[in-house]
Parts: sequence; structure tokens; C-alpha cells
Amino acid sequence: MTLTVFHGSDVAVPQPLAKVGRRNVDFGLGFYVTKIKKQAEAWAVVVAGRKGRTATPIVSQYQFDIDTAKADGMSIKVFEEYNLEWLDYVVACRQGKPVWKQYDIVEGGVANDNVIDTVEDYEKGIITAEQALGQLRYKKVNHQICFVSQKAIDCYLKFENTVNIKPKE
Repeated sequence: MTLTVFHGSDVAVPQPLAKVGRRNVDFGLGFYVTKIKKQAEAWAVVVAGRKGRTATPIVSQYQFDIDTAKADGMSIKVFEEYNLEWLDYVVACRQGKPVWKQYDIVEGGVANDNVIDTVEDYEKGIITAEQALGQLRYKKVNHQICFVSQKAIDCYLKFENTVNIKPKE
């Protein structure tokens, strides 16, 4: 199966790099994409907005050959839902622990504005895991794939095109 995936930014990214970007994010250091085009478009607007009026929101589109990646033995971790394993993994990554280094590709839900308060409250010990999972149960799961290894990008992610996004007024 080949997935169409998207990356939102203020630049076109025809040759993604795995070791560029922030380390202490949901799934660790890597190149992030999503299969939800509107999510990539919204992120492109956010990134471009941070750069100022001259920046243009851009979505790069790729084909991800997930079946071949699996057949070739890539280490792929998939979080199907917000659960304790996802919660502990995201907290570890956000704390700078390199748990992401054991995988080539990590896929699952986003700790976005919709869920980050719950994640942070759990991380700080304000709420228990059970309370956090109780709150997350009702949240809409967004989607992300983090390409941790450059080999995964080079072998299984094929650039197709870019589209400039017009921000909403």
C-alpha cells in the first residue's frame, strides 16, 4: 500500500532530512508528515505566520511506500490510538529522552492544542495516567508520521509536488 502524505512548512521540501528540526517533540527528531492534507495546510499557515508577512505557506506532497518499508524490515512503530503507551512515549520524547532512536518510522496521534494540556498535566504529575487517558478518550485523533532514519526517507518517501496555500483572511 502506498500512502499519499503531506508536509506543511514555509519552504518546499523535495529532499527531506531526518536530522533537522526540533528534538523534544511528540515522536522525537525526524521529518514529520501526515496523511491529512488539511492538517498539513493548517501547519504550513502556522509555520509561515511565525516567519512574517513575506513567508508563504507551502505543502509538499509525497508517496510513502509503507508495504515495502515493512517488507524490507524497517523498524516501524504505530500508535493506533491515544493510550498509555502513546502517552508515555510522547512524554519521554518531549523530555528529551531518545526513545525514538529505536525506530525508523513512528506513526500515530498528534499531541496538538487539542490534547497537549492533558499530556502536560500527566507529565507534571497533576493527573494520573488513568485520568489522562479518560480525557484523551474523547479527543479527535489527528495523524502524524515521523521519519526518524534518513534511510527510511531515501528509500520509501518519494516527493511528488508542492502547493502554495493561501492563508485565510
